[in-house]
Amino acid sequence: MGLSELGKIDEVIHGRLRLGIMVYLADADTAEFTELKTALEATQGNLSVHLKKLEEAGYVAISKSFRDNKPLTQAAITPQGRRAFAAYLEAIGNLIGGRG
Repeated sequence: MGLSELGKIDEVIHGRLRLGIMVYLADADTAEFTELKTALEATQGNLSVHLKKLEEAGYVAISKSFRDNKPLTQAAITPQGRRAFAAYLEAIGNLIGGRG
């Protein structure tokens, strides 16, 4: 039934907010913190925690700079993150598709 795919589900990505971040960045490559916060309807603290978890896994790179003397935080999907996300989607697809 495809249950063997359960072990292939990446727990780092699988959380709702982290999955949302990965989906967004897979399409956009890079996003500003406020852009992600708005798109994912997340609080600043919650988004920070989940971005940090993805960064620690090597899936997202965080850069901090200034724009017009205001702090600017950006997140970008890494090549490792893109591969992990593709593997995650494949495992989910196989899990669902294996029901026959």
